[in-house]
Amino acid sequence: MLVVLGVMLAFGPVAMGAVRLQEFLLVQALAIALLGLWLLRLWVSPEPRLFWPPVCWPVAAFILYASVRYLSADIEYVARAELIRLLVYAAVFFVVINNLQPQASASAISFALVFVGMGIAAYAIYQFITGSDYVWQFVKPYKHRGSGTYINPNHLAGLLEMLLPVALGYVIAGRQKPVTKVLLGYAALVILFGLAVTVSRGSWVAAGLSLLLFFGILAWRSNYRLPAIALFALLVVACVYFAPRSFFLEQRVRRTVAQVRYLEADTRYELWDATVRMWKDHFWFGVGPGHFDYCFRKYRPESIQARPDRAHNDYLNALADWGTAGGAILAAMLGLFWAGVLKAWRRVRELTNGELGRRSSNRFAFVLGASLGLVALLLHSWVDFNLHVPANALVAVGLGALITAHIRYATDRHWLALKLPGKLVATVILACCILYLGWQQCRRTAEVVCLNRADRARDYSRAQVAALERAFAVEPNNFETAYRIGEAYRLESWLGNDNYADLARAAMSWFERVMRLNPHDPYGPMRYGMCLDWLGEHAQAEPYYRRAEELDPHGYFTLAHVGWHYVQAGNYAAARPWFERSRRLQPRDNPIAVTYLELVKRRLLEQAIANASGGTEPAATAAR
Repeated sequence: MLVVLGVMLAFGPVAMGAVRLQEFLLVQALAIALLGLWLLRLWVSPEPRLFWPPVCWPVAAFILYASVRYLSADIEYVARAELIRLLVYAAVFFVVINNLQPQASASAISFALVFVGMGIAAYAIYQFITGSDYVWQFVKPYKHRGSGTYINPNHLAGLLEMLLPVALGYVIAGRQKPVTKVLLGYAALVILFGLAVTVSRGSWVAAGLSLLLFFGILAWRSNYRLPAIALFALLVVACVYFAPRSFFLEQRVRRTVAQVRYLEADTRYELWDATVRMWKDHFWFGVGPGHFDYCFRKYRPESIQARPDRAHNDYLNALADWGTAGGAILAAMLGLFWAGVLKAWRRVRELTNGELGRRSSNRFAFVLGASLGLVALLLHSWVDFNLHVPANALVAVGLGALITAHIRYATDRHWLALKLPGKLVATVILACCILYLGWQQCRRTAEVVCLNRADRARDYSRAQVAALERAFAVEPNNFETAYRIGEAYRLESWLGNDNYADLARAAMSWFERVMRLNPHDPYGPMRYGMCLDWLGEHAQAEPYYRRAEELDPHGYFTLAHVGWHYVQAGNYAAARPWFERSRRLQPRDNPIAVTYLELVKRRLLEQAIANASGGTEPAATAAR
């Protein structure tokens, strides 16, 4: 179990945060292996017991709530993916607290994560120094920022800010050999510089506050005071010496100070305002698991035209997705977790008092470092979405579970002996989780294989369509696959061959599936209306454009296509304001609005000249 858990926690950060489905599938397979090993151990152990501290109740309650909420979600495919992630996180949590002894496991997991973090931080430093934009074979969009094996530098910062206090805790308070402490100290230094080159302002603040608390606690205890003050001074000197020598870091700090004075300058605040409105409209149960990005278009401010993916605030994102009911369960979970941390903290602090005076303790070092690493992550979560990155969420869950397991040293009240009825109930629950996750593993793996074949084929070719249709047969609720198939048929229809009408009707059938599978997507009805326009059925297309505009009232791309519809109908006066508004929302990289606005102006001028001369309006067929 320890080896499987270590591989899982180390693989996620190396594999770009496991944000893509193909990487997460390996994480899911390892979680299934953990549950299988627990089930085996349950029957092999002569006296099986269940460790159930108070925090387990809200964890189990939230999994139950998520399962019920999934059944009523608007977008089944997205909600199921979110539920699977939560089941993986819960599996890690319960396996760790019930099967891994915290004293040995905490050090092994911590050292593995620290040295993995050091390697990723070194890669980020290399990216920053050389100006490399590559993450493995991928090109990241963030210039002059180190992201290591992550695409987003903020997510690397989320990992490093968790691991830095853990490494420092073992250096100062742990019971390791001098060589091990030197290696851990070196790793902590590399992690610190890796955190700096991410140029993540939120992480700088969160990690800084966490380290102040870390060194403050250690300085309060006489046996750690001198090394804590010395190490703190060393870190401060390093930051003061190196930071001004990096022009980009200096500019980032200046901009941070400016934005503290003018909060409205950061688009996050507009994004948060839209998220709050989303939550208020779905106050009790939220828009649905993982639905934020798909429902955001309806609430987007005019200044945000890109897809934000998340709210850049994990707390608001949770309220928008899960509502007040889900938020209350999560708040109870955090409250009981930190109450358990305090209980464990009192016990491990006593362990530093031996018969010969104060001494070092690995338990004390881990609980202190891991707790403050989680504090840094929770602070950073106010301005980012690290808890929605699977690798970072798994590391946080793993550290939190190991901290919770330390409660067993403070009290024996939370142990439950499992007799035969209890073993049978636990077996049924574990077997159901294994079967469900295993079934989804096979299903999603087959889908990924088909989608990868489609990605390797030429865009919109018959080979790509065939691969996409096989993927849709495996997973008939994936609206994105249906959309890609519909687009392929629509574009082939627009080539104008003899069978163009049949192809357009085929495309419409796929866009109809998109509208059913994802009622929040404006592109499904928009593309359906475009097919009707292509077939000359302009009146029938009107309601579909109206629906698209309702779902995305401030989206430049959607508004430009509404204007396109009026061009096809020959109503240039009606088309003009839509193109003007689209161009105002997106002045650059908006070829549809720019091109067609010039066309509309030219057509209106021709009509005005014809009307003024008393002639016949010139015939004009809009270019498609």
